[in-house]
Amino acid sequence: MHESIRDTLNRRFELITKVLNQTDKALKGYPEGKIKIIHHGTHAYYYLCTNGDEVRLIKKNEKALLSKMLQKCYLEKVANVSKKEIRALNKMIGQYPEAVAEDVYGNLSEDRKYLVKPIIPTDEQYVSRWLSEPYTKKPISDDVPVYETKKGERVRSKSELIIANILYDCGIPYKYECPVLVGGEIFHPDFTILRLSDRKIIYYEHCGRMGDSGYVEDMVERSRKYTLEGIFQGDRLFYTFESAKQPLDVRTVTAMIENNFR
Repeated sequence: MHESIRDTLNRRFELITKVLNQTDKALKGYPEGKIKIIHHGTHAYYYLCTNGDEVRLIKKNEKALLSKMLQKCYLEKVANVSKKEIRALNKMIGQYPEAVAEDVYGNLSEDRKYLVKPIIPTDEQYVSRWLSEPYTKKPISDDVPVYETKKGERVRSKSELIIANILYDCGIPYKYECPVLVGGEIFHPDFTILRLSDRKIIYYEHCGRMGDSGYVEDMVERSRKYTLEGIFQGDRLFYTFESAKQPLDVRTVTAMIENNFR
């Protein structure tokens, strides 16, 4: 998990460095001076102050000049705070330890690991413990075609089979139709996923019958109940959609996994 913190710091450093470079480049095209605003009652008056201490009121027909100078002031403030953040990030990245608590057990020799119980479980141990927790799946009736995943479990549709196998091949820990209490009602999300980067539980629903109006109404209501429970789309809840004319797009599933489930 500590690697994600380091990655976050580095990504933020790269972003703010890029912002500062863009801001510095943009500021080269602006004239000297700054804007001073003075309020009289409910009215605001804008004054242009130059480096020679010259101050003059900006007239109403000089809106373009005013907008340009205010933009310059904004960019200067962005540049100043960006420089401070870059210095702080540099310091944090430089002081961030090469090894943290989670690394200690993994760096032990096999002889030591054999007799040591880690205070912080490794990812492998955490996944194993999570997957071993028993749960009751939603029954599948005998008239449903048999689709068996690479994990050896039965799912309800060909699309769910494809999704389950992609998750498996990508090494994403998941449970199929694991019950969760939503507003006093038991839901069985298609896939309950353990995201290892933050060890957060997230839910993935594949809506496979979007051409069925009754099904769509049920999914809309289901989504509403998720939201009221505090399970928000794009945070802990993700969807894919399919209809008779628009089958499951494997690229969509793969992109969602890479961007949200790691």
